[in-house]
Amino acid sequence: MTSVGSGYDLSVSTYSPDGKIFQIEYASKAVENSGTVVAIRCKDGVVMGVEKILPSKMLCHGSNRRLHSIDLHIGIGIAGFLADARQLVNRARSEAKQYKSVYGQPIPIKVLAQRIASYNHVHTLYGSVRPFGCSITIAGIDSTGPQLFMIEPSGSCLGYYGTSMGKGKQAVKNELEKINFTEITAAEAVKTIAKIIYSVHDGDKDKDFELELSWITRESKIHQLVPKEIHDNAEAFAKQALEEANLI
Repeated sequence: MTSVGSGYDLSVSTYSPDGKIFQIEYASKAVENSGTVVAIRCKDGVVMGVEKILPSKMLCHGSNRRLHSIDLHIGIGIAGFLADARQLVNRARSEAKQYKSVYGQPIPIKVLAQRIASYNHVHTLYGSVRPFGCSITIAGIDSTGPQLFMIEPSGSCLGYYGTSMGKGKQAVKNELEKINFTEITAAEAVKTIAKIIYSVHDGDKDKDFELELSWITRESKIHQLVPKEIHDNAEAFAKQALEEANLI
Protein backbone atom coordinates (compact mmCIF):
# COMPACT_ATOMS: atom_id res chain seq x y z
CA MET A 1 0.00 0.00 0.00
CA THR A 2 1.63 3.27 1.21
CA SER A 3 4.02 4.25 3.94
CA VAL A 4 0.97 5.42 5.91
CA GLY A 5 0.11 1.76 6.48
CA SER A 6 3.52 0.86 7.93
CA GLY A 7 2.96 -0.99 11.19
CA TYR A 8 -0.82 -0.77 10.96
CA ASP A 9 -1.24 -3.85 8.78
CA LEU A 10 0.09 -6.35 11.31
CA SER A 11 -3.33 -7.00 12.83
CA VAL A 12 -6.81 -7.06 11.32
CA SER A 13 -8.15 -5.28 14.42
CA THR A 14 -5.93 -2.19 14.02
CA TYR A 15 -7.08 0.96 12.24
CA SER A 16 -4.58 3.16 10.41
CA PRO A 17 -4.53 6.93 11.11
CA ASP A 18 -6.70 7.54 8.04
CA GLY A 19 -9.32 5.01 9.20
CA LYS A 20 -8.41 1.99 7.05
CA ILE A 21 -7.98 -1.66 7.96
CA PHE A 22 -5.15 -2.69 5.68
CA GLN A 23 -5.76 -6.43 6.02
CA ILE A 24 -9.14 -5.86 4.33
CA GLU A 25 -7.45 -3.74 1.66
CA TYR A 26 -5.05 -6.62 0.94
CA ALA A 27 -7.92 -9.10 0.75
CA SER A 28 -9.70 -6.83 -1.73
CA LYS A 29 -6.51 -6.68 -3.82
CA ALA A 30 -6.53 -10.49 -4.05
CA VAL A 31 -10.06 -10.26 -5.47
CA GLU A 32 -9.01 -7.60 -7.99
CA ASN A 33 -6.27 -9.89 -9.33
CA SER A 34 -8.69 -12.77 -9.89
CA GLY A 35 -10.54 -13.73 -13.06
CA THR A 36 -13.62 -11.65 -13.87
CA VAL A 37 -17.03 -12.69 -12.51
CA VAL A 38 -20.25 -11.26 -13.98
CA ALA A 39 -23.79 -11.76 -12.67
CA ILE A 40 -27.09 -10.45 -14.05
CA ARG A 41 -30.50 -10.53 -12.41
CA CYS A 42 -33.01 -10.95 -15.24
CA LYS A 43 -36.79 -10.74 -15.38
CA ASP A 44 -37.01 -14.56 -15.35
CA GLY A 45 -33.96 -15.61 -13.35
CA VAL A 46 -30.29 -14.97 -12.55
CA VAL A 47 -27.23 -15.80 -14.68
CA MET A 48 -23.59 -15.92 -13.54
CA GLY A 49 -20.43 -16.20 -15.61
CA VAL A 50 -16.78 -16.64 -14.63
CA GLU A 51 -13.51 -16.13 -16.47
CA LYS A 52 -11.70 -19.06 -14.85
CA ILE A 53 -7.98 -18.55 -15.49
CA LEU A 54 -6.13 -21.78 -16.33
CA PRO A 55 -2.72 -21.80 -14.61
CA SER A 56 -1.66 -24.95 -16.50
CA LYS A 57 -2.55 -26.60 -19.80
CA MET A 58 -2.53 -29.95 -17.99
CA LEU A 59 -5.46 -28.97 -15.78
CA CYS A 60 -8.50 -31.22 -16.28
CA HIS A 61 -11.58 -29.60 -17.78
CA GLY A 62 -14.01 -28.60 -15.03
CA SER A 63 -11.39 -28.57 -12.25
CA ASN A 64 -11.33 -25.84 -9.61
CA ARG A 65 -14.84 -24.66 -10.36
CA ARG A 66 -15.78 -21.14 -9.38
CA LEU A 67 -19.54 -21.68 -9.62
CA HIS A 68 -21.20 -23.83 -6.96
CA SER A 69 -24.70 -24.78 -5.84
CA ILE A 70 -25.61 -24.17 -2.19
CA ASP A 71 -29.18 -25.47 -2.27
CA LEU A 72 -31.44 -26.36 -5.17
CA HIS A 73 -32.48 -22.71 -5.49
CA ILE A 74 -29.15 -20.98 -4.70
CA GLY A 75 -25.80 -20.67 -6.44
CA ILE A 76 -22.51 -18.92 -5.65
CA GLY A 77 -19.90 -17.30 -7.91
CA ILE A 78 -16.33 -16.82 -6.64
CA ALA A 79 -13.57 -14.27 -7.24
CA GLY A 80 -10.31 -14.46 -5.30
CA PHE A 81 -8.69 -17.34 -3.43
CA LEU A 82 -10.53 -20.62 -4.01
CA ALA A 83 -9.29 -22.12 -0.73
CA ASP A 84 -10.83 -19.25 1.22
CA ALA A 85 -14.04 -19.36 -0.81
CA ARG A 86 -14.40 -23.09 -0.15
CA GLN A 87 -14.93 -22.27 3.53
CA LEU A 88 -17.71 -19.82 2.63
CA VAL A 89 -19.34 -22.38 0.33
CA ASN A 90 -19.32 -24.98 3.13
CA ARG A 91 -20.64 -22.41 5.60
CA ALA A 92 -23.44 -21.40 3.22
CA ARG A 93 -24.47 -25.02 2.73
CA SER A 94 -24.48 -25.53 6.48
CA GLU A 95 -26.62 -22.41 7.00
CA ALA A 96 -29.09 -23.52 4.31
CA LYS A 97 -29.38 -26.98 5.83
CA GLN A 98 -29.81 -25.63 9.37
CA TYR A 99 -32.50 -23.14 8.32
CA LYS A 100 -34.50 -25.82 6.54
CA SER A 101 -34.31 -28.20 9.52
CA VAL A 102 -35.55 -25.48 11.89
CA TYR A 103 -38.18 -23.70 9.78
CA GLY A 104 -39.16 -26.48 7.38
CA GLN A 105 -38.66 -24.39 4.25
CA PRO A 106 -35.76 -23.33 1.97
CA ILE A 107 -33.70 -20.43 3.22
CA PRO A 108 -34.50 -17.03 1.62
CA ILE A 109 -31.65 -15.64 -0.49
CA LYS A 110 -31.42 -12.41 1.53
CA VAL A 111 -31.22 -14.28 4.85
CA LEU A 112 -28.38 -16.49 3.58
CA ALA A 113 -26.51 -13.50 2.15
CA GLN A 114 -26.74 -11.62 5.45
CA ARG A 115 -25.57 -14.64 7.46
CA ILE A 116 -22.52 -15.18 5.23
CA ALA A 117 -21.79 -11.44 5.31
CA SER A 118 -21.86 -11.55 9.11
CA TYR A 119 -19.50 -14.55 9.06
CA ASN A 120 -17.16 -12.53 6.82
CA HIS A 121 -17.37 -9.53 9.12
CA VAL A 122 -16.45 -11.58 12.19
CA HIS A 123 -13.14 -12.35 10.47
CA THR A 124 -12.31 -8.64 10.44
CA LEU A 125 -12.73 -8.12 14.20
CA TYR A 126 -10.14 -10.29 15.92
CA GLY A 127 -6.36 -10.44 15.70
CA SER A 128 -6.38 -14.24 15.68
CA VAL A 129 -8.07 -14.43 12.25
CA ARG A 130 -7.75 -12.72 8.89
CA PRO A 131 -10.33 -11.61 6.29
CA PHE A 132 -11.29 -14.05 3.56
CA GLY A 133 -9.36 -13.26 0.39
CA CYS A 134 -12.41 -13.60 -1.83
CA SER A 135 -15.68 -11.98 -2.82
CA ILE A 136 -18.79 -13.98 -3.74
CA THR A 137 -22.06 -13.45 -5.53
CA ILE A 138 -25.11 -15.26 -4.17
CA ALA A 139 -27.87 -15.81 -6.73
CA GLY A 140 -31.18 -17.60 -6.57
CA ILE A 141 -34.95 -17.52 -6.68
CA ASP A 142 -37.24 -17.55 -3.64
CA SER A 143 -40.78 -16.39 -2.84
CA THR A 144 -39.82 -12.78 -3.65
CA GLY A 145 -38.46 -13.69 -7.10
CA PRO A 146 -34.92 -13.61 -8.55
CA GLN A 147 -32.30 -12.27 -6.12
CA LEU A 148 -28.63 -11.33 -6.50
CA PHE A 149 -26.23 -10.27 -3.72
CA MET A 150 -22.51 -9.60 -3.61
CA ILE A 151 -20.48 -10.08 -0.41
CA GLU A 152 -17.04 -8.50 -0.04
CA PRO A 153 -14.12 -9.38 2.31
CA SER A 154 -15.18 -6.57 4.65
CA GLY A 155 -18.57 -8.21 5.22
CA SER A 156 -20.40 -5.69 3.04
CA CYS A 157 -23.56 -7.23 1.53
CA LEU A 158 -25.52 -5.43 -1.20
CA GLY A 159 -28.28 -6.48 -3.59
CA TYR A 160 -27.77 -5.88 -7.32
CA TYR A 161 -29.44 -6.16 -10.71
CA GLY A 162 -26.01 -6.61 -12.23
CA THR A 163 -22.58 -6.82 -10.65
CA SER A 164 -18.99 -7.83 -11.35
CA MET A 165 -15.82 -8.80 -9.49
CA GLY A 166 -12.22 -9.42 -10.45
CA LYS A 167 -9.68 -7.75 -12.70
CA GLY A 168 -12.20 -6.63 -15.36
CA LYS A 169 -14.63 -5.16 -12.83
CA GLN A 170 -14.65 -1.57 -14.09
CA ALA A 171 -14.91 -2.45 -17.78
CA VAL A 172 -17.76 -4.86 -17.02
CA LYS A 173 -19.55 -2.22 -14.97
CA ASN A 174 -19.55 0.12 -17.96
CA GLU A 175 -21.19 -2.59 -20.08
CA LEU A 176 -23.73 -3.58 -17.41
CA GLU A 177 -24.97 0.00 -17.12
CA LYS A 178 -26.22 -0.24 -20.72
CA ILE A 179 -28.54 -3.20 -19.96
CA ASN A 180 -32.27 -2.92 -19.28
CA PHE A 181 -32.55 -5.43 -16.43
CA THR A 182 -36.37 -5.38 -16.40
CA GLU A 183 -36.51 -6.66 -19.98
CA ILE A 184 -33.52 -8.96 -20.47
CA THR A 185 -34.20 -12.71 -20.29
CA ALA A 186 -31.90 -15.41 -18.91
CA ALA A 187 -31.25 -16.74 -22.41
CA GLU A 188 -30.17 -13.28 -23.57
CA ALA A 189 -28.12 -12.72 -20.42
CA VAL A 190 -26.07 -15.88 -21.09
CA LYS A 191 -24.91 -14.45 -24.43
CA THR A 192 -24.39 -10.99 -22.95
CA ILE A 193 -22.20 -12.30 -20.12
CA ALA A 194 -20.15 -14.48 -22.48
CA LYS A 195 -19.61 -11.49 -24.78
CA ILE A 196 -18.59 -9.22 -21.90
CA ILE A 197 -16.11 -11.72 -20.43
CA TYR A 198 -14.46 -12.32 -23.81
CA SER A 199 -14.25 -8.56 -24.43
CA VAL A 200 -12.49 -7.80 -21.11
CA HIS A 201 -10.06 -10.74 -21.33
CA ASP A 202 -6.64 -9.62 -22.52
CA GLY A 203 -5.35 -12.47 -24.66
CA ASP A 204 -1.88 -10.90 -24.94
CA LYS A 205 -1.25 -10.49 -21.21
CA ASP A 206 -3.56 -13.00 -19.49
CA LYS A 207 -3.35 -16.77 -19.49
CA ASP A 208 -5.93 -18.95 -21.23
CA PHE A 209 -9.28 -19.20 -19.51
CA GLU A 210 -12.32 -21.44 -19.33
CA LEU A 211 -15.75 -19.82 -19.45
CA GLU A 212 -18.10 -21.06 -16.73
CA LEU A 213 -21.79 -20.22 -16.94
CA SER A 214 -24.63 -21.09 -14.58
CA TRP A 215 -28.22 -19.96 -14.17
CA ILE A 216 -31.45 -20.38 -12.29
CA THR A 217 -34.76 -19.56 -13.99
CA ARG A 218 -38.37 -19.26 -12.88
CA GLU A 219 -39.14 -22.26 -15.07
CA SER A 220 -36.62 -24.67 -13.51
CA LYS A 221 -36.12 -23.02 -10.08
CA ILE A 222 -32.91 -25.05 -9.81
CA HIS A 223 -29.41 -23.58 -9.94
CA GLN A 224 -27.34 -25.49 -12.49
CA LEU A 225 -24.64 -25.08 -15.08
CA VAL A 226 -25.92 -23.75 -18.39
CA PRO A 227 -26.62 -26.71 -20.76
CA LYS A 228 -23.68 -27.48 -23.06
CA GLU A 229 -25.51 -26.57 -26.29
CA ILE A 230 -26.53 -23.15 -24.96
CA HIS A 231 -23.08 -22.65 -23.47
CA ASP A 232 -21.35 -23.46 -26.76
CA ASN A 233 -23.69 -21.16 -28.70
CA ALA A 234 -23.03 -18.30 -26.27
CA GLU A 235 -19.28 -18.83 -26.51
CA ALA A 236 -19.42 -18.89 -30.33
CA PHE A 237 -21.51 -15.69 -30.27
CA ALA A 238 -18.96 -14.01 -27.99
CA LYS A 239 -15.99 -15.01 -30.16
CA GLN A 240 -17.73 -13.79 -33.31
CA ALA A 241 -18.59 -10.47 -31.67
CA LEU A 242 -14.97 -10.08 -30.56
CA GLU A 243 -13.66 -10.78 -34.07
CA GLU A 244 -16.06 -8.26 -35.57
CA ALA A 245 -15.00 -5.65 -33.01
CA ASN A 246 -11.32 -6.20 -33.84
CA LEU A 247 -12.01 -5.73 -37.55
CA ILE A 248 -13.65 -2.34 -37.04
